Amino acid sequence: MWSLKSWFFNEMCTSKARLDGKTVVITGASSGLGMETARDLYARGARIILACRNMEKTNKAIEDIKNNPPSWVKKDQYKNNVGELVIYFLDLRSLKSVRECAKNLLINEPAIHILINNAGVAAYPYEKTEDGNQMTLQVNHLGHFLLTLLLLPKMQLSGPNCRIVNVASLAYICVDLDFDDINMEKSYSPVKSYAQSKLANILFTKALAQRLKEANIHGINVYVLHPGIIDTEINRYGDNTLFPGATFLHGLYARLFCKNVVQGAQTLIYCSVAEEIANETGLYYSNCSVATTYRKANDHQYAEKLWDVSCRLLDLEPKEDFNIFLETVSRQML
Repeated sequence: MWSLKSWFFNEMCTSKARLDGKTVVITGASSGLGMETARDLYARGARIILACRNMEKTNKAIEDIKNNPPSWVKKDQYKNNVGELVIYFLDLRSLKSVRECAKNLLINEPAIHILINNAGVAAYPYEKTEDGNQMTLQVNHLGHFLLTLLLLPKMQLSGPNCRIVNVASLAYICVDLDFDDINMEKSYSPVKSYAQSKLANILFTKALAQRLKEANIHGINVYVLHPGIIDTEINRYGDNTLFPGATFLHGLYARLFCKNVVQGAQTLIYCSVAEEIANETGLYYSNCSVATTYRKANDHQYAEKLWDVSCRLLDLEPKEDFNIFLETVSRQML
């Protein structure tokens, strides 16, 4: 179908890097961007761990990935050079599930080289998790915040050249964070809650990169990206929380004027494999290149405050010595 898309807005990852012997954890890999990223990295020889909550859907995704190579791979060559596909149960709505998934990964996987925090919800109705956090905040930010901290010690032992990739959105420019009402109990907006969680993804990336540097933890770099406007299942709640037909209209707009899922996955793949950014960390990417962040995303004190608030919501005490802090986080799994 003809559209107004242009090559300027749909840069493709051209890296030919192989990932043989590498283990990649992707949250929310049963559909959309996560599934397309899994398909690409599987074709590069990686052991792909699909960390998801719907087992039936994830098994179907695995069959799809096995039977349908990415466009840059010839089908008759596909099965000879691929990696592995493995499922781990992860429900980001439950911090207990996050801890159990991390524990299973640490016990069963000898190494983790790439962590892709991709899962997310958007336009979600107001609801609190069993942990008392607003759903969008926990699924999009807090759950990944905790998972990352729990897996960091394993990644330290797996390096060098390990990567943590966080999927954000340009929606972050629309909002500030209300630290006095982080769970939006006083005033809730499904659009604002999503935008706040995406700002949190960027601030978390920058704060984590700074802490790794200060703690002299080398070989783990952190990336955050805007994939573009895409018609994926993340928008499935729009009819209920915005207006009837919102999901259809968003999908129609995305298909006509924006990116398809394969195009949307390119910056995610780029941040995961591109050799030219192997030594970059704490930066924000769009269309397979570094992009500028605006407003509160550039505020170091804002990022520090979010880190402290996130720790408080997870019953953690932020410590000056990051290595000691990670040991404290790890004890939560016991």
